[in-house]
Amino acid sequence: MRASRAAAPEALSQGAGGTTATTTTPPLNEPSPLTAPPSRAHTSSPDRARARAWAELLRLPALFTVPGDALAGAAAVSARPTARTLLAIASSLCLYEAGMALNDWADRDVDAVERPHRPLPSGRIRPAAALGAACALTGAGLSLAACAGRPALTVAVPLAATVWAYDLALKNTPAGPLAMATARGLDLLLGAAATAGAGVVGWKAGASSLDPRAGRAAAVPGAVGGTHRALTSAALLGIRRALPSPSLLGDRQAFPSAALLGIRQALPSAALLGTHTLAVTTVSRREAQGGSPLAPFAALAVTAALTRTVTRRRSLPTDRIAGRRGTGSRRPTGVADLAAAAMSRLSRHPRQTGAHIPPPGPTPDPLDTHAALRLALAAAYAATTSRPYLHATLNPSPPLTQRAVTAGIRATIPLQAALTARSGAKGATVTALLTTALAPLAGRFARKVSVT
Repeated sequence: MRASRAAAPEALSQGAGGTTATTTTPPLNEPSPLTAPPSRAHTSSPDRARARAWAELLRLPALFTVPGDALAGAAAVSARPTARTLLAIASSLCLYEAGMALNDWADRDVDAVERPHRPLPSGRIRPAAALGAACALTGAGLSLAACAGRPALTVAVPLAATVWAYDLALKNTPAGPLAMATARGLDLLLGAAATAGAGVVGWKAGASSLDPRAGRAAAVPGAVGGTHRALTSAALLGIRRALPSPSLLGDRQAFPSAALLGIRQALPSAALLGTHTLAVTTVSRREAQGGSPLAPFAALAVTAALTRTVTRRRSLPTDRIAGRRGTGSRRPTGVADLAAAAMSRLSRHPRQTGAHIPPPGPTPDPLDTHAALRLALAAAYAATTSRPYLHATLNPSPPLTQRAVTAGIRATIPLQAALTARSGAKGATVTALLTTALAPLAGRFARKVSVT
């Protein structure tokens, strides 16, 4: 562009056949009253280039895969998202971006050979600036976790340690994929700990359940569930006595115990999400060179297993109690159960005359409306990854492997939504739909900035 502008005066000064012609155009070194001031687009181009470089370094489209972790953790503890959940999401975003910046800083020499277009090898961002951003984002993430409560900070500290350990030491070792899966699972537990830690009512409003006298009263013969209540109160009393004294924790001594119970409930969801991350990370280890088809084939098998698992409703303690007592109705948990429930609903007579006494035993299976959402989200998860994984299995070339990794990252969103809907918590449907809405936004931004 600059060369063509420099050659323009010479072309105007030459007539046909190379003869010199006069021109009324003022010299370039003299200001012209008709010359417009430089446009803002030209002056801001360096700022735009710098912003794009940072967007590539931090892989901004991948940020949309982060909020669903904390939301799925909140649903796993059967609670609606709270203000502490939002703080946990903000903490996760900071720690995730810290890992991105630290990853490129640690791989700057490797990227200079394999990916010279990356921001650090190309010189668009200095390595010291990337390392400084990683440190600042880590500090911000831990500070936000501390604002969400001590349980959230207790989970955020090992999460940050896992991120730094992966980028600096474990990435190129056999423990690398496992470390990345651990980080993703801890991110879900961060949301669970922050949300469960906000529920003080379990200790103050229900303090009578911690009184051993209440347990003895509940165990009186003839009381419904007396033995179960006694055991529960005894277990809660043991947890209560294991906590530090109130003088050390003040008014927030209930948070660690409540969060501990919440984390235990969220462990299955964290394991499922970590399994998906383990498969994607294993495939990504050879995305620049290509490699064996075993990794994408294993990821395809993991996708099939996770799809089958998330279509089933998570069993709740109330379901197990009702099953032991032989009362209540059993909700359909899979595709076959959902179809059977629908056929049972359609085959019922619209009217029944006379007194109708239901037969003893469980009532007919009601049609679970939430099961349709679980099936749709599970299908979206499988559809996002199946074809790219299959293509990478048949031809594990670098382009197809990178496409499979990108699909695996994007599939995290429908998996998070499916785990949220699977929890059966109050407001889980709305939370799952909000999580699903992040998928098109991630795809839109991924067209501008790569997520790998």
